[in-house]
Amino acid sequence: MTAAGSATESCAGPAGGFPYRLIATDLDGTLLRSDDSVSQRTREALAAATAAGAAHIVVTGRAVPWTRHILDDLGYNGLAVCGQGAQVYHAGEHRLLTSVTLDRQLAGVALAKIEAETGPLYLAASRDGLDGDVLVGPGYAVAGHLPAVPFTDASDLWSAPLNKIYIQHPTLSDDELAAAARRTAGGFVTVTMAGAGIVELLPLGLSKATGLSLAARRLGLKAADTIAFGDMPNDVPMFGWAARGVAMANAHEELKAVADEVTSSNDEDGIAVVLERLSS
Repeated sequence: MTAAGSATESCAGPAGGFPYRLIATDLDGTLLRSDDSVSQRTREALAAATAAGAAHIVVTGRAVPWTRHILDDLGYNGLAVCGQGAQVYHAGEHRLLTSVTLDRQLAGVALAKIEAETGPLYLAASRDGLDGDVLVGPGYAVAGHLPAVPFTDASDLWSAPLNKIYIQHPTLSDDELAAAARRTAGGFVTVTMAGAGIVELLPLGLSKATGLSLAARRLGLKAADTIAFGDMPNDVPMFGWAARGVAMANAHEELKAVADEVTSSNDEDGIAVVLERLSS
């Protein structure tokens, strides 16, 4: 996957019969297996597609500080859309090209409205920038072993620009919490679900489609050129933007409902299955 997403390749049209000029892949639950690896089969399928003239863009809910090490390990040198579309990052140059931050006043109003209905929430927040910390408050459970900075004083949450706020609830399911947040605060922030225990408040109107369209434009590519792969409701806008949306077998039912196709799971090389078929 070393060549994936390089800007020099992206302007070439598809060759060898590959029908798309842009491949957009989510990370967790999609490109990454359950052990956070990318299989050799998937690497080879992506390499073949990029050799045929397609560009590959990683599109992830993770902000840059939680994404950069993965891209570096993969030898990925192209553009990546991070933070649910808030950041366009050049992996080869380790440079942030665009960044959108959350209006902290609106976010505070949104949290108050949600908590008025649900009761107290567990909170975390992602600070803006290449090295922005993820702040984690009491009770909030971080998935895996990602680096985070604990906070106890609520004022710390608002002391620097943020990309997003994460919310959890002691009893509500992710679907229930997301629905309550949209119902009470949807006019102030965008609410999305990115994985188990990951309900997020984003700048109003922001989505993966927003960031992907910006990154694609930098490469001279369009929605009609794009096939997208994902697994969670935060991928719904990306599927709506792309010419074709492919959900993994392990995907949330909300995403499967809008997908053009459901492939094998992330642990069964679902991306490779589709790319190999399209390349043949």
